[in-house]
Amino acid sequence: MKAFLTFTIILCFAIITQAQDMKIAQEIPSLLKDNVTLSKLHYPKSVARFYARNNSEYAWITAQRSDQSEIAMLLLEYSYRFGLSLSDYHWDAISLQKLRKLRDTSAETNQEEKALFDILMTDALITFINNLHLGKYNPFYDSLYIDSNDINGFRSEDILMNTRQETDFLTTILEVQPKIKAYVDFQNYLNALYAENDCIAPQREYEKIIINMERLRWIDTKETTYILVNIPSYILRLYHQNDGVDFKVIIGKPTTKTPVLRSNITYFTTAPDWKVPQSIFVKEMLPKILKNPQYLESHHYSVYDKRGNQVEISSSKLKEIRQNPHQYSIRQSSGCDNALGAVVFRFKNSYGIYLHDTSQKQLFNKDERALSHGCIRVENAEELASLMLKNDGSENKIPVLENAMAEYKRKDFVLKQPVPIIITYLTCLIIDGKPVLYEDIYHLDDSLENKFNPNK
Repeated sequence: MKAFLTFTIILCFAIITQAQDMKIAQEIPSLLKDNVTLSKLHYPKSVARFYARNNSEYAWITAQRSDQSEIAMLLLEYSYRFGLSLSDYHWDAISLQKLRKLRDTSAETNQEEKALFDILMTDALITFINNLHLGKYNPFYDSLYIDSNDINGFRSEDILMNTRQETDFLTTILEVQPKIKAYVDFQNYLNALYAENDCIAPQREYEKIIINMERLRWIDTKETTYILVNIPSYILRLYHQNDGVDFKVIIGKPTTKTPVLRSNITYFTTAPDWKVPQSIFVKEMLPKILKNPQYLESHHYSVYDKRGNQVEISSSKLKEIRQNPHQYSIRQSSGCDNALGAVVFRFKNSYGIYLHDTSQKQLFNKDERALSHGCIRVENAEELASLMLKNDGSENKIPVLENAMAEYKRKDFVLKQPVPIIITYLTCLIIDGKPVLYEDIYHLDDSLENKFNPNK
């Protein structure tokens, strides 16, 4: 009789526990179908996929892995140390104190409140991971796109789920940050400041650091060899392993800005000819040609019709060109006065810009070098090309390169491994451990600063 009574009690307890577990298991799916709940989430689809993998169970409101939950909450609380804002992570509804309170209450009470807290905390962590890796205001991917797609194999809910299986939760989360050196320098600088009793940089420096960390999150690269062109500093840096070599550059005028982009240099060409962009031909060159037809010959230009046939210049032909300029194009042959210089580096882009040598070497003596139509002219282009060949394992081709450049012989040098080129706009960098500010030559900082600080 006693044994039967014991069995009955155990069975009742199991049934009650199972019923409670079923109710808990139903609470999260129910809330994730509720439009009011979904409207609160930054990444509702990512959150739903996370709980689908987690069997619709609580991820944070459990006694299991309680230390992990607290570390996650503290990470959100200290988001400002990464140039991010706590207000983006549901801090009006979640906190470490509330986490502890809900976790310590009995399983059968406050289930809806617990489920909502768990969901909001998951969304906060997914948002934090996305912000760390892709930025808050990424111009290439908005939150709706990120929520529905993986970005080069990256999905924040996968990162969060996998991180929960790791022993070092904090380090694994922070691994999503960009590895690009300029970003690492910013983060190390902030870490050093906060290590000194929560000191922080002067407000102006801090604002610049935040927006430029954001820009670097948009163009992260995992490669150890890459080219970074920073428009405001007029500097190109070739990175290889842990070393970097700087080259002065000339970039686009404010009226013809050099675009921000990422691509890959696949090859470079010595003694290139230059197909003049149609806008430059019509607006700038044509008036000079009409005024002085010898301008073409003295600068080694040739005119071509739409079929690609070279056109003989006469007074009647000039009249026709003036009346229908878009029916013609102009090219400059290779040589010492060619606008592209002795070598041009090729990379795909929708803007039609190049990285190239120049015949106007004296312009590199200027401190302010926003002088081009958008293309990037590089000083010591031969050295850059030689280093790229060396890093590509083709050092034996360097004498061929030097000879081709010296004699203006056309030759293509195809790289075994394409070199990423990142053209970015950083108005602040950490140099020798200190922030260095650059002039905002295209006036792009204000709009981004206002997004981070709308009450500025």
